[in-house]
Amino acid sequence: MPHILITDDEQSIRAGFREYAEFLGFTVDEAADGMDAVQRCREHDYDLVVMDIMMPRLDGFTAVKQIRRFKDVPILMLSARGEEYDKLHGFDLGIDDYVTKPFSPRELLARIQAIINRSTRPADEAVEHKIWSRQGLVVDMTAREVTIDQRHVDLTPKECDLLFYLIDNRSVALSRQRLLEAVWGYDFFGDDRTVDTHIKTLRMKLGAHKDCIVTLRGHGYRFEG
Repeated sequence: MPHILITDDEQSIRAGFREYAEFLGFTVDEAADGMDAVQRCREHDYDLVVMDIMMPRLDGFTAVKQIRRFKDVPILMLSARGEEYDKLHGFDLGIDDYVTKPFSPRELLARIQAIINRSTRPADEAVEHKIWSRQGLVVDMTAREVTIDQRHVDLTPKECDLLFYLIDNRSVALSRQRLLEAVWGYDFFGDDRTVDTHIKTLRMKLGAHKDCIVTLRGHGYRFEG
C-alpha cells in the first residue's frame, strides 16, 4: 500500500488528511515542519510527500530543495496562498502538483493517487527510440532529455510529460481538460490553472522555441513545429 508523508504545521490538517487516507488504505506519517520532513525522508522511502509552504523552522520550499539533494520522491505542495509565483517556484523545484487551501481530502487523495500511478507505471520491455528535433531544439522522448543547441534544458518530470504529449499531438488543438486527463491522469479534479502554469514555465525554458506552443484563446493549446 502507498506510504505517504504529510507535512503541515497545523495538526488538524494532518489529522484530517490521515484519517481519510488511512480509510482508503494508505499508510501515513506526519511531520510538523520542514526540518522534520527532511529527516523523515532520510530515514524512510515514501511513495509521495505532501509539503506545506508556510511552516516554522524550515519552510516548504527549502525543505523540497533539501530532499531533492538525496531523494527523487514525488512531491505535492500545499499552500494557503494561491499566488502564481508560489506555483511557478514550486514547479521550478520539481514538484509534481500544487493544491491551494482549503481543499477537500477527496480531491487531494485523487491527485496523490494519480501521481503515484504515474511514478510506478512499469516500463515497456521494448521501446522505440523517439526523437523530435527542430532548429537546434532536440527532444529525446525515450531518454527524457531536452537540449537546445546541444545544451541540456532542465525540465521537471511534469514539464517533460506535457511537452512530449504536445509533440506527439502536434498541429492538434488540445483543450486544457484533455491535457489534464492525458498528462495529469485525472479529469474531474483538474484545474485549468495547473495547465496554464506549466505551459508558462515550459515556454520560459524553451527560450527562442517558445512560440512552438500556440495559445488557442478560450480553448487550450496547439504545438506547431
